Amino acid sequence: MFRQFRSEVETALADALANLDLPTDDLGIEEPPEEMDAILASSASFRLAGELGAAPPQVAAEIAEAVAAVIDDADFEYLSDVTVAGPYLNFETTEAYLDDTLASGIDEDYGALEDRDTSVVVEHTSANPTGPIHVGRARNPIIGDAVANVLDMAGYDVDRHYYVNDAGRQMAVFTWAYETFDETDLEDPPARNRIEYDLVRYYRKGNSYLEEADPEDVEAAEDEIQSILQGLEAGNEETYERVQTVVDQVLSGMQECLARLPADFDEFVKETRFMRDGSTDAIADRLQADDHAVYEEDAWQLELDEWGIDKNLVFLRSDGTSLYTTRDLAHHEWKLEEYDRAVTVLGEDHKLQADQLNATLEILDNDVSRLENVIYSYVNLPEGKMSTRRGTGVMLDDLLDEAIDRAREEVETRLDDRIRDDELTEADVERIAHQVGIGAVRYDVVSKQPAKAITFEWDRALDFEAQSAPYIQYVHARCCGILEEAAAADIPIPGADATSAGAADASAIDANVLETAEARDLLGEIARFPAVIEDAASELKPHIVATYTRKIADAYNSFYRECPVLTAETDELRDARLALVCASKHTVANALSVLGVEPPESM
Repeated sequence: MFRQFRSEVETALADALANLDLPTDDLGIEEPPEEMDAILASSASFRLAGELGAAPPQVAAEIAEAVAAVIDDADFEYLSDVTVAGPYLNFETTEAYLDDTLASGIDEDYGALEDRDTSVVVEHTSANPTGPIHVGRARNPIIGDAVANVLDMAGYDVDRHYYVNDAGRQMAVFTWAYETFDETDLEDPPARNRIEYDLVRYYRKGNSYLEEADPEDVEAAEDEIQSILQGLEAGNEETYERVQTVVDQVLSGMQECLARLPADFDEFVKETRFMRDGSTDAIADRLQADDHAVYEEDAWQLELDEWGIDKNLVFLRSDGTSLYTTRDLAHHEWKLEEYDRAVTVLGEDHKLQADQLNATLEILDNDVSRLENVIYSYVNLPEGKMSTRRGTGVMLDDLLDEAIDRAREEVETRLDDRIRDDELTEADVERIAHQVGIGAVRYDVVSKQPAKAITFEWDRALDFEAQSAPYIQYVHARCCGILEEAAAADIPIPGADATSAGAADASAIDANVLETAEARDLLGEIARFPAVIEDAASELKPHIVATYTRKIADAYNSFYRECPVLTAETDELRDARLALVCASKHTVANALSVLGVEPPESM
């Protein structure tokens, strides 16, 4: 409804400006200031004041008259009128807007847009399989999963990929160390009882050996490491299997960690795939034949000055072995063949590499307009016991453990009476602690613009009163509580399965009986949700959804304080408010799900 209303406003204003022989390139349509009772406004009068030689309020009045004429002549479904508030044009909705919003909101899938018949691959996380996932990289799976979710909700056919670096020197060192050393050679026990924490000790041992052993021993080790790299390059099956023995074990543990967020993947695409199928060699041959290719410093390189990049891209070593970027070029050409769009989530330290990749793909005659990157800054560590872990760094698992522990303490404090009275079991407390703790981490990370650095603060992330995940999760729990009370009192539930005894006839609910400002403001926020999804997907910015959840949570809490539902004055008003609660529940649940935050049914 809001999307259509916005479209009708754009049409009416553009036609009115054209009728006045005024430019239509900037309509100035925006959310009005809070003190204005309107859903959409236009500040175009500010831009046009100089051109017309009049004050903005006078210009707004003239434009409003022209807009009103357009509305009178048109057959708009949701745009009913335009008013003037100083320099602003305020656009008003029809009664059908409220009815249709409420009727749509009680659908459990509310907010999901129509199928676009467009395939998108979202590649994210892709941490090297050398050990546990570090907390500094936690932003990648959280942002990546939310980007994929919002695209899915917006009607795209989404695949989630993890690109596995299984061909570089790191994996050759890891494989050599795993085959060379045994448990007695390792100094410390695993930091956690999971396979990647166990095996990373071999990787660390191998690196320390290469730094500290006698030169002749290091030379022998380097020869073996180089033979592994050459074996992969040559497509030797035995070498491939040796490396995969390590890669697959470490990756399985990393998947267990990511499942805690959760962040799921449709496919783990291995780098060696593009060596084994010949596409990496084909890329190198095509680049060597290009005019931008030069052989300098014992390597083949591309000069990318034409793209404003002053650092050459090295794509082939003197010994004929490829580099990570060469293989990633083959990977990206494959993605462009398989998908309509390709989105990659990258840390800020990969920006130069991404620019080089895009320029090179353009040299190779690819349509780089179908490639999009989401660049993020890193997460600074919280204070407290997270600061050290026996010198091994802080892992994502550590952050999630502490989040759950802190959430459990908060839940037990807040729900002490209910726990004492046996209303909540230990399992309930544990469920809520996981939902709140993990939700707090995800929400705090995804709610910030990706390019801005984050300093994680526990007190803010777990604040039930502030605009955090628990604050919004509590709105969903409140909605569920009201609906449960209604069901217990045999009051028909709007949006329930029409075959059930507790179903209400949605078509009989009149949204226009919702006369309080709080109810109408809440309904207005609900109406915006599909447009929020559309905007977040268009801009690849899931934090837009997070900002929206704070607004609808505020609106719901105002409604909750001022508008009794089950004890409303009339059955008609009760049913309308109950429908509004139902629509709020679905909207909040779907918005939180896009962000990867669980919507609890009780808190």
